[in-house]
Amino acid sequence: MERVAIIGIGQTKYEREKKGETVSDLVFEAATKALDDAKIGIEDIDNVVTVSNDFWDGRTISSMAVTDACGSYGKNVSTVEDDGTFGAFYGLMRVLSGSFRSTLVVAHCKGSEGSNHLITNAIFNPIYERAIGLDSISSSALQARRYMEKYGITEEQCALVSVKNHKNAKDNPFSQIATDISVEDVMNSKMLSDPIKLLDSSPISDGACAIILAEERMTKKVTTRPVWVKGIGHSTDAYNLGDRDLAEPDALTRAAKKAYEMAGIQDPFREIDVAEIYDAFSYQELLWSEGLGFCERGMGGRLIESGKTTKKGMLPINPSGGVLSAHPVLVAGLARIAEISIQLRGEGSGRQVDGAKIGLAHGINGACGQAHCVWILEN
Repeated sequence: MERVAIIGIGQTKYEREKKGETVSDLVFEAATKALDDAKIGIEDIDNVVTVSNDFWDGRTISSMAVTDACGSYGKNVSTVEDDGTFGAFYGLMRVLSGSFRSTLVVAHCKGSEGSNHLITNAIFNPIYERAIGLDSISSSALQARRYMEKYGITEEQCALVSVKNHKNAKDNPFSQIATDISVEDVMNSKMLSDPIKLLDSSPISDGACAIILAEERMTKKVTTRPVWVKGIGHSTDAYNLGDRDLAEPDALTRAAKKAYEMAGIQDPFREIDVAEIYDAFSYQELLWSEGLGFCERGMGGRLIESGKTTKKGMLPINPSGGVLSAHPVLVAGLARIAEISIQLRGEGSGRQVDGAKIGLAHGINGACGQAHCVWILEN
């Protein structure tokens, strides 16, 4: 594969409600920061990929509302309606095609302006599942319960993820919820959908993120701190929940295998220095860790108890605070790529993992992790 690098990163601060800013404002801020970070101008961008969703934006062809804000006038523009990791994957392919030197990928969401229940209910089968009221929370509760009962995972083990990640977020200036909490705080928080409680769940968030991908020749001309794409993989599982075992993240395992093979990684737990994975709910960090091969199936609970995934552990997971600390839908996966890039450049300040050279970023799409996208990055 031709070498492609991330040369620019831009994020807004993630907040519960950005009343005074439109989605165009958020996109302009993230895109401008990414250009400034790369020390290039919009004239150096050959191609733009925007990541948006008509349901979350409340309008059809939602990408049209932000094309001017990301400087895409007169450029080739592509639109993606999946998580930001998939948008970045498409941007990567555009560069690898040989037709473009560089691609700006930008994702935005204002979750405060929509109804999570109504929007995520609409992703389910309209005949068999939608009518019973399933949404992102209740469907994930089904997955959490299946996972717990199959492998003996406890609510307290899941709570440890929330404790770790909310504490990590205190060192992340972009995070929305950053606080010291205890397992008891998580266990005593409001029940949303058994066994998921309020502090097991990610918040409603507004924000945007942008990255710039460039071919090797351009990268070497404009930056001395590239983050190289070493491997990538994606895979999708069955649409209907009843057609999968929700305790087995098979699509993630397939996606990770592709990414590891491309990057030449044989032992991910020992060879990866830091990981940012999509933990919309606390149990997901445990389940996705298993799918990524960081531990055996059913051992996610023991992994978090071991302390090996803390910021000072053998494999720090979500030193940024993860999605539990901020969850702008569609943006969250791209933010994982941005955060790993920050780590590999050694610019994480208080959240920096010492000696990080190889990182993993992960995003999901669809109910209960129907689709997964895994990135392996290297400084």
